[in-house]
Order: sequence, then C-alpha cells, then structure tokens
Amino acid sequence: MPPYSTIQTQVSQALAEDIGSGDVTATLIPKNKQITAHLICRENAVLCGTDWFDEVFRQLNAASDSIIQILWHFNDGEPLTPEQCVCTLKGNAQTILTGERTAMNFLQTLSATATTTAYYVKQLEGSEVKLLDTRKTIPGLREAQKYAVRCGGGYNHRHGLFDGILIKENHIMTAGSIKNAIQSARNNSPHTLKIEVEIETLEELQQALAAGADILLLDNMSNDMLKQAVQLNQRNQKHQARLEVSGNITHERLSELAHIGIDYISTGAITKHITAIDYSLRFEQ
Repeated sequence: MPPYSTIQTQVSQALAEDIGSGDVTATLIPKNKQITAHLICRENAVLCGTDWFDEVFRQLNAASDSIIQILWHFNDGEPLTPEQCVCTLKGNAQTILTGERTAMNFLQTLSATATTTAYYVKQLEGSEVKLLDTRKTIPGLREAQKYAVRCGGGYNHRHGLFDGILIKENHIMTAGSIKNAIQSARNNSPHTLKIEVEIETLEELQQALAAGADILLLDNMSNDMLKQAVQLNQRNQKHQARLEVSGNITHERLSELAHIGIDYISTGAITKHITAIDYSLRFEQ
C-alpha cells in the first residue's frame, strides 16, 4: 500500500481538478438531504482502490462538515462478479454526488490494473514464473498502479530510476560495450543494487554473463531463441543470471513461456493496456 500521504495528495489533486470553484449541480439538492447509495460492479473484476475511494469522502467530509459512512462488502484483491454490491454509502446527498465521479475514477482504474494482472497471472498457473510490471504507468499514479498489480497477484519491478539498474540498448551504445556498462555500474552504484542488462541476441547474452550481470532481460526473443538462452545460462558454471522475458507478451503466449525455464515475465500491458471496470452508484428511492 502506498503511504497515506501519497493517497491524500492524489485525491486532493483529483478533487481540485473536478470541483474547481464548487459543484454547481449539487446545489440543486436540499442541503440536509440524507440518502443511501449502493456501489454496483457491472462485470467480473478484481477490486482495488478502496483507500482512494474512502479518502475522497474523508476530504469532502472535512470540507463540508458532513459525515459519509462507507461499508465495504469486499476487500482489495477480492474477485467481483456482475451486479454485486461492492459497498454501501450513507450520508449527505450533496457530498456523495460531488465525490462519486472522482471516487469511481480511482476505483475503476486501479481495479482495471488488478483485473488485467490477475488474468495474466492465471495463464502462468502451475509454474514458478513471476509476472512483473514496468515503469509504463499513468503519470502520477505509479505507486497506486503498482499496488494494484500486487492486488492482482503480480509483482513489482523497480519503482523508478532510483532503485534498480537496468542497462538498455542506448546505455550500452553510450558506454561502448556491455562489459563497459556493467563495470561502470559496479563502480558507481551501491553493492545492494542488482544489475540488469537488456539483450537481444545470444552473443549479447554471453557478453553479459561474462561481465557478471545479475539479471538478463531477454527482449523480443522467439520461444526457440529463449530456450537457447536458458541452456546457455545453465551451462555457465562460473555465473548464472536470473532470466526475465519482455516484449511481445500477450496473454496467449504466457502459457507457452511458463515452462521454458525463465524466472520472470515483465509487461507494460497490465498497467497501460487496461479497460476501466464498470461501476455504478445507485441511490435508494
């Protein structure tokens, strides 16, 4: 779970974006009108984002001196089916109307990430391969989406440029060689950071192994090429690296990759190729 201060800031910015100088439509409702509302999920999904949803109404409560009570019937990470009531809200009608869109925007996006992740993870059942996310996240929502990935059963890759070394094609070109890039990383980084190198050919794999890379990112390789990479890594008695596969990762291909002998599969699809989950807030008559 991201720090509360992160959730607080994200919600504050989202509310300011939506409300601006004030909700001019909500003023049509009597100021003291009290209602009960039910949040309904319209499709199969994995729930995620309840803390953001709660924070929307926590901030609106503080601003309007009202009290919105929220009773959740499910927790983050739990599966939902169509027409299930996810939570019940009770309180001031104006406040609920003002906050519903912002609250559901967070919920529909984070649930989408968790749901897509869970679908991908299911294809890897029966293997020890871990599904990883990437840095291809919605700007400003990285910690939130990475939390959603965990709710869906996936794992987090590095959170940013600060907590992991990933040497890619342009780094290698600038450094002059894979060996130079790895040596420079060893000399200039804390020993606790793993050094990962993106490779596209078996020759590059052998160079990275010889230079002592901790993780090899096998990028856009065919399944046959990946099998050869696994064999080369296993034969290297001096040093074996962890193997991560990325590029052209479709859910249809996941079951094929699950038993090749790799350790990780990373994909940006679980954070960027997502479709918002359909939630609806229904007021009781």
